[in-house]
Amino acid sequence: MDRSRDPRSRRAALIATAAISALLIAGCSSSSGGKKAEDDAKGASAGKADTPAMKVALVTHQAPGDTFWDIVRKGAEAAAAKDNIKLVYSSDPSAGNQANLVQNAIDQKVDGIAVTLAKPGAMKDVIGKAGKANIPVVGLNSGLADWKKLGLLEFFGQDESVAGEAFGKKLNEVGAKKAVCVVHEQGNVGLTQRCDGVKKTFEGDVENLYVNGTDMPSVKSTITAKLKRDSDIDHVVTLGAPFAMTATQSVGDAGSKAKVATFDLNKNLTGAIKKGTIEFAVDQQPYLQGYLAVDSLWLYKNNGNYSGGGDQPVLTGPAFVDKSNVDRVAEFAAKGTR
Repeated sequence: MDRSRDPRSRRAALIATAAISALLIAGCSSSSGGKKAEDDAKGASAGKADTPAMKVALVTHQAPGDTFWDIVRKGAEAAAAKDNIKLVYSSDPSAGNQANLVQNAIDQKVDGIAVTLAKPGAMKDVIGKAGKANIPVVGLNSGLADWKKLGLLEFFGQDESVAGEAFGKKLNEVGAKKAVCVVHEQGNVGLTQRCDGVKKTFEGDVENLYVNGTDMPSVKSTITAKLKRDSDIDHVVTLGAPFAMTATQSVGDAGSKAKVATFDLNKNLTGAIKKGTIEFAVDQQPYLQGYLAVDSLWLYKNNGNYSGGGDQPVLTGPAFVDKSNVDRVAEFAAKGTR
Protein backbone atom coordinates (compact mmCIF):
# COMPACT_ATOMS: atom_id res chain seq x y z
CA MET A 1 0.00 0.00 0.00
CA ASP A 2 1.35 3.42 -0.96
CA ARG A 3 0.99 5.62 2.14
CA SER A 4 3.29 8.37 0.95
CA ARG A 5 0.37 10.67 0.20
CA ASP A 6 -1.51 9.93 3.41
CA PRO A 7 -1.33 12.95 5.79
CA ARG A 8 -1.34 10.56 8.74
CA SER A 9 1.66 8.77 7.30
CA ARG A 10 3.62 12.02 6.84
CA ARG A 11 2.74 13.11 10.35
CA ALA A 12 3.71 9.70 11.75
CA ALA A 13 7.00 9.86 9.87
CA LEU A 14 7.77 13.25 11.40
CA ILE A 15 6.92 11.96 14.86
CA ALA A 16 9.06 8.86 14.38
CA THR A 17 11.94 11.04 13.17
CA ALA A 18 11.64 13.22 16.26
CA ALA A 19 11.66 10.15 18.47
CA ILE A 20 14.75 8.77 16.78
CA SER A 21 16.49 12.14 17.13
CA ALA A 22 15.70 12.13 20.83
CA LEU A 23 17.16 8.66 21.13
CA LEU A 24 20.36 9.79 19.42
CA ILE A 25 20.65 12.73 21.80
CA ALA A 26 20.12 10.38 24.74
CA GLY A 27 22.84 8.09 23.41
CA CYS A 28 25.27 10.99 23.07
CA SER A 29 24.64 12.12 26.63
CA SER A 30 25.27 8.69 28.12
CA SER A 31 28.64 7.43 29.29
CA SER A 32 30.82 5.18 27.15
CA GLY A 33 31.22 2.53 29.84
CA GLY A 34 29.18 -0.61 30.46
CA LYS A 35 29.84 -4.27 29.92
CA LYS A 36 30.09 -5.35 26.31
CA ALA A 37 28.57 -8.75 27.07
CA GLU A 38 25.55 -7.10 28.62
CA ASP A 39 25.22 -4.72 25.68
CA ASP A 40 25.40 -7.62 23.21
CA ALA A 41 22.81 -9.58 25.17
CA LYS A 42 20.45 -6.65 25.43
CA GLY A 43 20.99 -5.38 21.91
CA ALA A 44 22.17 -2.00 23.21
CA SER A 45 25.26 -0.45 21.65
CA ALA A 46 25.30 2.82 23.63
CA GLY A 47 26.80 3.14 27.09
CA LYS A 48 24.87 3.42 30.32
CA ALA A 49 23.35 6.76 31.25
CA ASP A 50 24.85 8.52 34.26
CA THR A 51 21.46 9.82 35.39
CA PRO A 52 19.93 8.68 38.71
CA ALA A 53 18.57 5.13 38.71
CA MET A 54 14.92 4.70 37.82
CA LYS A 55 12.43 1.89 38.30
CA VAL A 56 9.95 1.27 35.48
CA ALA A 57 7.18 -1.32 35.25
CA LEU A 58 6.21 -2.88 31.93
CA VAL A 59 2.81 -4.57 32.21
CA THR A 60 1.40 -6.42 29.19
CA HIS A 61 -1.44 -8.77 28.34
CA GLN A 62 0.97 -11.52 27.23
CA ALA A 63 -0.47 -15.02 27.25
CA PRO A 64 1.77 -17.97 28.17
CA GLY A 65 3.80 -19.16 25.18
CA ASP A 66 3.24 -16.09 23.00
CA THR A 67 6.77 -15.37 21.75
CA PHE A 68 5.77 -11.98 20.32
CA TRP A 69 6.21 -10.51 23.78
CA ASP A 70 9.74 -11.84 24.10
CA ILE A 71 10.69 -9.36 21.37
CA VAL A 72 8.84 -6.50 23.10
CA ARG A 73 10.58 -7.33 26.34
CA LYS A 74 14.00 -7.54 24.70
CA GLY A 75 13.57 -4.03 23.33
CA ALA A 76 12.46 -2.77 26.73
CA GLU A 77 15.45 -4.40 28.41
CA ALA A 78 17.83 -2.78 25.92
CA ALA A 79 16.45 0.66 26.71
CA ALA A 80 16.56 -0.07 30.45
CA ALA A 81 20.20 -1.17 30.25
CA LYS A 82 21.13 2.05 28.46
CA ASP A 83 19.11 4.35 30.72
CA ASN A 84 20.13 3.02 34.15
CA ILE A 85 16.60 1.70 34.68
CA LYS A 86 15.52 -1.30 36.73
CA LEU A 87 12.81 -2.88 34.59
CA VAL A 88 10.05 -4.84 36.30
CA TYR A 89 8.16 -6.94 33.75
CA SER A 90 4.83 -8.65 34.45
CA SER A 91 1.95 -9.88 32.34
CA ASP A 92 -1.45 -11.53 32.39
CA PRO A 93 -3.98 -12.06 29.59
CA SER A 94 -6.82 -11.46 32.03
CA ALA A 95 -7.71 -7.76 32.01
CA GLY A 96 -8.59 -7.80 35.70
CA ASN A 97 -5.31 -9.44 36.62
CA GLN A 98 -3.38 -7.05 34.39
CA ALA A 99 -5.01 -4.15 36.24
CA ASN A 100 -3.89 -5.69 39.53
CA LEU A 101 -0.32 -5.85 38.21
CA VAL A 102 -0.47 -2.13 37.42
CA GLN A 103 -1.72 -1.51 40.95
CA ASN A 104 1.25 -3.51 42.26
CA ALA A 105 3.55 -1.21 40.31
CA ILE A 106 1.86 1.84 41.82
CA ASP A 107 2.27 0.35 45.29
CA GLN A 108 5.99 -0.14 44.57
CA LYS A 109 6.20 3.60 43.77
CA VAL A 110 7.84 3.06 40.41
CA ASP A 111 9.04 6.06 38.40
CA GLY A 112 6.99 5.15 35.34
CA ILE A 113 4.66 2.54 33.87
CA ALA A 114 4.40 1.21 30.31
CA VAL A 115 1.20 -0.70 29.67
CA THR A 116 -0.78 -2.37 26.90
CA LEU A 117 -4.49 -1.65 26.52
CA ALA A 118 -5.95 -4.77 24.92
CA LYS A 119 -9.09 -4.25 27.03
CA PRO A 120 -8.96 -0.54 27.85
CA GLY A 121 -12.16 -0.39 29.88
CA ALA A 122 -10.69 -2.65 32.53
CA MET A 123 -7.59 -0.48 32.83
CA LYS A 124 -9.26 2.93 33.20
CA ASP A 125 -9.54 3.07 36.98
CA VAL A 126 -6.05 1.84 37.79
CA ILE A 127 -4.44 4.18 35.26
CA GLY A 128 -6.33 6.99 36.96
CA LYS A 129 -4.77 5.90 40.26
CA ALA A 130 -1.32 6.08 38.69
CA GLY A 131 -2.05 9.64 37.62
CA LYS A 132 -3.10 10.58 41.13
CA ALA A 133 0.19 9.12 42.38
CA ASN A 134 2.07 11.31 39.86
CA ILE A 135 3.41 8.27 38.01
CA PRO A 136 3.64 8.87 34.24
CA VAL A 137 2.06 6.12 32.12
CA VAL A 138 2.74 5.40 28.44
CA GLY A 139 1.00 2.91 26.20
CA LEU A 140 2.33 0.46 23.67
CA ASN A 141 1.11 -2.15 21.20
CA SER A 142 -2.64 -2.04 21.80
CA GLY A 143 -5.04 0.74 22.68
CA LEU A 144 -4.32 3.38 20.05
CA ALA A 145 -7.97 4.48 20.02
CA ASP A 146 -8.11 4.86 23.80
CA TRP A 147 -4.74 6.01 25.13
CA LYS A 148 -5.60 9.71 25.14
CA LYS A 149 -8.99 9.09 26.75
CA LEU A 150 -7.27 7.26 29.58
CA GLY A 151 -4.76 10.06 30.12
CA LEU A 152 -1.60 8.32 28.95
CA LEU A 153 1.42 10.47 28.14
CA GLU A 154 2.43 8.77 24.87
CA PHE A 155 1.66 5.73 22.71
CA PHE A 156 3.91 3.49 20.59
CA GLY A 157 2.45 0.97 18.20
CA GLN A 158 0.61 0.54 14.94
CA ASP A 159 -2.86 1.60 13.88
CA GLU A 160 -4.51 -1.82 13.80
CA SER A 161 -7.36 -0.65 11.57
CA VAL A 162 -4.90 0.75 9.02
CA ALA A 163 -2.86 -2.47 9.23
CA GLY A 164 -5.97 -4.56 8.66
CA GLU A 165 -7.01 -2.47 5.66
CA ALA A 166 -3.53 -2.83 4.17
CA PHE A 167 -3.74 -6.57 4.75
CA GLY A 168 -7.07 -6.77 2.92
CA LYS A 169 -5.61 -4.95 -0.07
CA LYS A 170 -2.65 -7.34 -0.08
CA LEU A 171 -5.07 -10.29 -0.19
CA ASN A 172 -6.67 -8.72 -3.25
CA GLU A 173 -3.25 -8.38 -4.89
CA VAL A 174 -2.40 -12.07 -4.40
CA GLY A 175 -5.76 -13.17 -5.80
CA ALA A 176 -7.46 -14.41 -2.64
CA LYS A 177 -11.18 -15.09 -2.86
CA LYS A 178 -12.22 -16.51 0.51
CA ALA A 179 -10.42 -16.09 3.82
CA VAL A 180 -10.86 -16.92 7.47
CA CYS A 181 -9.49 -14.52 10.12
CA VAL A 182 -8.35 -16.47 13.19
CA VAL A 183 -8.93 -14.51 16.42
CA HIS A 184 -6.93 -16.02 19.29
CA GLU A 185 -8.25 -13.77 22.10
CA GLN A 186 -11.87 -12.67 22.26
CA GLY A 187 -12.42 -9.12 23.50
CA ASN A 188 -8.97 -7.90 22.46
CA VAL A 189 -9.75 -4.64 20.66
CA GLY A 190 -6.57 -4.69 18.59
CA LEU A 191 -7.29 -8.13 17.16
CA THR A 192 -10.88 -7.16 16.40
CA GLN A 193 -9.68 -4.03 14.59
CA ARG A 194 -7.33 -6.10 12.46
CA CYS A 195 -10.05 -8.43 11.22
CA ASP A 196 -12.48 -5.54 10.75
CA GLY A 197 -9.85 -3.74 8.68
CA VAL A 198 -9.36 -6.81 6.49
CA LYS A 199 -13.11 -7.01 5.89
CA LYS A 200 -13.24 -3.34 4.94
CA THR A 201 -10.86 -3.61 1.98
CA PHE A 202 -10.85 -7.30 1.01
CA GLU A 203 -12.98 -7.82 -2.08
CA GLY A 204 -13.59 -11.50 -1.34
CA ASP A 205 -15.42 -13.23 1.51
CA VAL A 206 -13.96 -13.33 5.01
CA GLU A 207 -15.26 -14.55 8.35
CA ASN A 208 -13.82 -14.66 11.84
CA LEU A 209 -12.84 -17.93 13.49
CA TYR A 210 -12.44 -17.75 17.27
CA VAL A 211 -9.90 -20.03 18.94
CA ASN A 212 -8.41 -20.41 22.41
CA GLY A 213 -4.98 -18.89 21.96
CA THR A 214 -3.69 -20.33 25.24
CA ASP A 215 -4.26 -23.90 23.99
CA MET A 216 -2.28 -24.44 20.78
CA PRO A 217 -3.46 -28.04 20.16
CA SER A 218 -7.01 -26.68 20.30
CA VAL A 219 -6.06 -23.88 17.89
CA LYS A 220 -4.71 -26.46 15.47
CA SER A 221 -7.76 -28.73 15.63
CA THR A 222 -10.22 -25.83 15.29
CA ILE A 223 -8.53 -24.47 12.16
CA THR A 224 -8.20 -27.98 10.72
CA ALA A 225 -11.90 -28.65 11.24
CA LYS A 226 -12.84 -25.35 9.60
CA LEU A 227 -10.72 -26.08 6.53
CA LYS A 228 -12.20 -29.56 6.19
CA ARG A 229 -15.73 -28.15 6.35
CA ASP A 230 -15.07 -25.43 3.79
CA SER A 231 -12.72 -26.34 0.95
CA ASP A 232 -13.34 -22.95 -0.71
CA ILE A 233 -11.16 -21.17 1.88
CA ASP A 234 -7.98 -20.19 0.05
CA HIS A 235 -6.34 -18.05 2.74
CA VAL A 236 -5.98 -18.40 6.50
CA VAL A 237 -5.28 -15.06 8.17
CA THR A 238 -3.71 -15.33 11.63
CA LEU A 239 -3.05 -12.49 14.06
CA GLY A 240 0.23 -13.68 15.54
CA ALA A 241 3.33 -15.57 14.38
CA PRO A 242 2.92 -18.69 16.58
CA PHE A 243 -0.63 -19.13 15.30
CA ALA A 244 0.55 -18.82 11.71
CA MET A 245 3.02 -21.65 12.21
CA THR A 246 0.27 -23.78 13.73
CA ALA A 247 -2.09 -22.89 10.86
CA THR A 248 0.39 -24.32 8.35
CA GLN A 249 0.09 -27.65 10.16
CA SER A 250 -3.69 -27.39 10.02
CA VAL A 251 -3.57 -26.81 6.29
CA GLY A 252 -1.56 -30.00 5.87
CA ASP A 253 -3.78 -32.03 8.20
CA ALA A 254 -6.91 -30.87 6.38
CA GLY A 255 -5.50 -31.60 2.95
CA SER A 256 -6.29 -28.00 2.07
CA LYS A 257 -4.70 -25.83 -0.60
CA ALA A 258 -5.20 -22.69 1.49
CA LYS A 259 -2.28 -20.34 1.97
CA VAL A 260 -1.36 -18.77 5.32
CA ALA A 261 -0.64 -15.08 5.84
CA THR A 262 -0.26 -13.35 9.18
CA PHE A 263 0.18 -10.30 11.30
CA ASP A 264 3.41 -10.15 13.32
CA LEU A 265 6.76 -11.80 12.91
CA ASN A 266 9.46 -13.89 14.56
CA LYS A 267 12.61 -15.69 13.41
CA ASN A 268 10.79 -18.97 12.76
CA LEU A 269 8.25 -17.22 10.61
CA THR A 270 10.87 -15.54 8.43
CA GLY A 271 12.16 -19.03 7.62
CA ALA A 272 8.63 -20.10 6.69
CA ILE A 273 8.30 -17.12 4.36
CA LYS A 274 11.56 -18.11 2.68
CA LYS A 275 10.24 -21.65 2.18
CA GLY A 276 6.87 -20.42 0.94
CA THR A 277 4.78 -22.05 3.68
CA ILE A 278 3.81 -18.55 4.87
CA GLU A 279 2.87 -16.16 2.07
CA PHE A 280 3.51 -12.84 3.83
CA ALA A 281 3.45 -11.12 7.19
CA VAL A 282 2.78 -7.65 8.58
CA ASP A 283 5.48 -6.48 10.97
CA GLN A 284 4.70 -3.88 13.65
CA GLN A 285 8.24 -3.95 15.11
CA PRO A 286 7.58 -5.09 18.69
CA TYR A 287 11.22 -4.54 19.71
CA LEU A 288 10.83 -0.88 18.84
CA GLN A 289 7.60 -0.66 20.82
CA GLY A 290 9.24 -1.96 23.98
CA TYR A 291 12.38 0.14 23.49
CA LEU A 292 10.60 3.42 22.81
CA ALA A 293 8.08 2.95 25.62
CA VAL A 294 10.76 2.50 28.28
CA ASP A 295 13.13 5.09 26.81
CA SER A 296 10.30 7.64 26.62
CA LEU A 297 9.86 7.47 30.38
CA TRP A 298 13.58 8.19 30.86
CA LEU A 299 13.37 11.12 28.43
CA TYR A 300 10.31 12.52 30.19
CA LYS A 301 11.79 12.28 33.68
CA ASN A 302 15.25 13.61 32.82
CA ASN A 303 14.62 15.99 29.90
CA GLY A 304 10.91 16.76 29.98
CA ASN A 305 10.63 15.30 26.46
CA TYR A 306 7.60 13.52 25.07
CA SER A 307 6.94 12.33 21.54
CA GLY A 308 3.93 13.30 19.47
CA GLY A 309 3.32 16.49 21.37
CA GLY A 310 1.10 14.60 23.77
CA ASP A 311 -1.51 14.29 21.04
CA GLN A 312 -0.22 11.97 18.32
CA PRO A 313 1.01 8.35 18.56
CA VAL A 314 4.37 7.13 17.30
CA LEU A 315 3.58 4.48 14.67
CA THR A 316 5.92 1.48 14.38
CA GLY A 317 4.06 -0.30 11.56
CA PRO A 318 2.65 -1.75 9.41
CA ALA A 319 5.36 -3.07 7.10
CA PHE A 320 4.95 -6.10 4.82
CA VAL A 321 7.47 -8.92 4.77
CA ASP A 322 7.42 -11.39 1.88
CA LYS A 323 9.90 -13.21 -0.33
CA SER A 324 11.03 -9.92 -1.87
CA ASN A 325 12.55 -8.60 1.39
CA VAL A 326 12.57 -11.49 3.86
CA ASP A 327 16.33 -12.10 3.61
CA ARG A 328 17.10 -8.64 4.97
CA VAL A 329 14.46 -8.88 7.70
CA ALA A 330 15.56 -12.39 8.68
CA GLU A 331 19.01 -11.04 9.54
CA PHE A 332 17.48 -8.93 12.31
CA ALA A 333 14.83 -11.46 13.29
CA ALA A 334 17.66 -13.88 14.09
CA LYS A 335 18.96 -11.28 16.58
CA GLY A 336 15.52 -10.96 18.14
CA THR A 337 15.02 -7.34 17.08
CA ARG A 338 12.37 -7.88 14.36
